[in-house]
Amino acid sequence: MSDVLTELGLGFAAGVLAGMFGVGGGLLFVPALTLVSDLPQLEAQATSLAAMIPVVFVGAWRQRMHGNVDLRIAVVVGLASAGGVAVGTVVAKSLPEHLLRTLFAVLLLVVAAQLAWSIRSRSPAPDEPPGLE
Repeated sequence: MSDVLTELGLGFAAGVLAGMFGVGGGLLFVPALTLVSDLPQLEAQATSLAAMIPVVFVGAWRQRMHGNVDLRIAVVVGLASAGGVAVGTVVAKSLPEHLLRTLFAVLLLVVAAQLAWSIRSRSPAPDEPPGLE
C-alpha cells in the first residue's frame, strides 16, 4: 500500500510541476522511479513515457482552453518526436545500463545549467526594480 501512496504522490507532484512550469515529466519521473521503485533506467524511461500520456492530454486541453496552443506547431513537433522516440528506443536498448544512466544524468545537468543561465541572463540590473524588465 505504501508503494501505491508513494507513486500517487510522485504522480501528483510531477503533474503539478508539469502544469506550472511545462517541464517534461521525464526530468521528474525517471530519477524518482529509479529511486522509489528501483526500476532499471530503461524501464523507468519507458514507464515515464507511458505515464505522461494522460498528463499531456490534460495539460494540452487546459492550455488550449486558454488559447496557448499552436496546433500546427504541435502536430509538426509531435510527429517529429514520434520518429525520434522510435530511433531513441533502438539506441537506448543498445546501450549498457550504466552508460544510459550516465547520459541521463548529463542531460539533467545540462537542463539545470540552461535554466540557471536563463535566469541569470534575464535578471534585472542592480538598480532596476524586479518585474519591470
